[in-house]
Amino acid sequence: MSDSKKLEQQSINTIRFLAVDGVQQANSGHPGAPMGMAPMAYSLWNKHLSHNPKNPDWLNRDRFILSAGHASMLLYSLLHLTGYELSIDELKNFRQWESKTPGHPEHGEAPGVEMTTGPLGQGFAHGVGMAMAEQFLAARFNKPGFDIVDHYTYAIVSDGDLEEGVSAEAAGLAGTLKLGKLIYLYDDNKIQIDGSTEKVFTEDVAARFRACHWHVVGPIDGFDVDAVAAAIEEAKAEKEKPSIIICKTIIGYGAPLENTSKVHGSPLGPEGVVSAKEKLGWPKEPAFFVPEEVAEHMGQAVSQGKEAEEAWQQKFDSYKKEFPELAEKFLSQMKGELPAGWDEALTGLFGKDSGAQATRASSGTTINALIGKVDNLMGGSADLAGSTKTMQKERKEFSATERSGPNVHFGVREHVMGSIAGGMALHGGVIPYTGTFLTFSDYMRPPMRLAALMKQRVVYVFTHDSIGLGEDGPTHQPIEHLMALRTIPNLNVIRPSDATETAQSWKAAIERKDGPTVLVFTRQKVATIDRDEHGKAEGLHKGAYVLWESDANPEVIIIGTGSEVEIALEAGKELAKGGTKTRVVSMPCWELFDGQPAEYREKVLPKAVRARVAIEAGVKTGWERYVGLDGTIIGMDGFGASAPAEVLYEKFGLTAECVVQAAKKLIG
Repeated sequence: MSDSKKLEQQSINTIRFLAVDGVQQANSGHPGAPMGMAPMAYSLWNKHLSHNPKNPDWLNRDRFILSAGHASMLLYSLLHLTGYELSIDELKNFRQWESKTPGHPEHGEAPGVEMTTGPLGQGFAHGVGMAMAEQFLAARFNKPGFDIVDHYTYAIVSDGDLEEGVSAEAAGLAGTLKLGKLIYLYDDNKIQIDGSTEKVFTEDVAARFRACHWHVVGPIDGFDVDAVAAAIEEAKAEKEKPSIIICKTIIGYGAPLENTSKVHGSPLGPEGVVSAKEKLGWPKEPAFFVPEEVAEHMGQAVSQGKEAEEAWQQKFDSYKKEFPELAEKFLSQMKGELPAGWDEALTGLFGKDSGAQATRASSGTTINALIGKVDNLMGGSADLAGSTKTMQKERKEFSATERSGPNVHFGVREHVMGSIAGGMALHGGVIPYTGTFLTFSDYMRPPMRLAALMKQRVVYVFTHDSIGLGEDGPTHQPIEHLMALRTIPNLNVIRPSDATETAQSWKAAIERKDGPTVLVFTRQKVATIDRDEHGKAEGLHKGAYVLWESDANPEVIIIGTGSEVEIALEAGKELAKGGTKTRVVSMPCWELFDGQPAEYREKVLPKAVRARVAIEAGVKTGWERYVGLDGTIIGMDGFGASAPAEVLYEKFGLTAECVVQAAKKLIG
């Protein structure tokens, strides 16, 4: 064996045993996958991956996702060895309190972790969004001789990733869109937690991906560094198709129980660690051993990354001289900045003369008002563009032949739509949004949760938000969904009452940089509130505000969201006619309201006023926090039915009359 091959093997074993020692010290984790994946990961990171460890946010870096997030110690080992700010002490602190090395990779913890993974299939799917964002930005900013956006998206994916349905959704769309700069390495080890994949996963993976119009390489020996490197080179040469490289590996390679599920999710144990090190010719002591020559060899990524970024920077500097406005716009968008005065397009967009309109229609008007103001707003719907009003009129569609279009057709793929939007946000440079019916938010919950966890700016548009959608019936009528979404930490759920609040809801969503936002819109028409006589729609940004009151010292407070605000307002004015001092509060967003100072919350909902009625066309659960033990909640106790909207509201008791009766009962 040549000296270079010996060094390669030494580097691979260093990766392996850093992972083994980390798992053993934590007495928790997954050693098997890193032991099997190490050669292919080394090949990718050492021979192909363009990145700068000293600037993990370099704009034109290749993106790498460890979709099999349970193999996290593989990634942490690579980050440490290649010069990222991740010390050996952090590896020793694997899975411990406040470490940068949690059990699964967490975006924002260790530098170089591109996304939070662990839920299988999500890395695979988010990578598609990253590749789409890269192509979108390249089409908009690159000029002849100036490919300032030009990088690959890589991932290591597992058997479990491919078993998850979202990967099938993602593969189908990626192939259709011909995302040639998307390259995945498939760790084909035939083992998962419950044993051999022969029990549950016997499909022809190569045939499956060829059917989805992917370029398939292999199967190859995943332990052959040169073969992996050549396969990646072949994949990079394929411009018209995404690529998957099938790498045959052995889970837990070198361990006494290699090639079994026993090495999947448990430490090897002291004896197993010693045995594995003996078999692979590794020193038993010390733990977390890094040979100097390996540190030097893999540390070359620092100088290589610096050179790569400097070369790109020189190109960008020349580009900036030739296209100063484009260069400024590119940098601004990659920072997540918004153009000065962008929101002026929303001023006066709707008024008291706008008439009754569905808030989904108001949302569509708002989106199109932002054309030319926020031109990196990119999104679409899951085959419901006409219903969700999420298409940007007279603008191009993103496709296999047109990359500059902001309109995206996801097909009937709600799950991957959410994941792709998350991947776009992680890539940077675009503000992604999605569109479907609220009842189908169930299909999107995993990527929405991840976006909230990763603090990504994604806008989720959900229409047909209640029994108000009418005749389609209970399968399409969301009941529990608003409340379910409100339980996700760091997810703002906004349900505007009319056109003016709708415009402000988009403003709130676009301005937010530290997490995703859900916008919930009606199918049925609602009145546009006269803001000269009622509270200003800008109150939406505080989550709740006084919409109208007959007296500054109310006897009863009525709270509503969305289409039910109109009902609350009617009831409030009816009560006032009878002499009851009444306040009507529009509460479009719990999360924003809860984030306000106590003084403001007390001003809107004074503790002294215990007679409170909340009305929302969804489950009642949760409203207790705003109406208290003495208040009343008017909502849904079961599923809806098929009938016209006005009939359903009457039959289920969502009427002004019911609100009035409830209020009167409270005040005696």
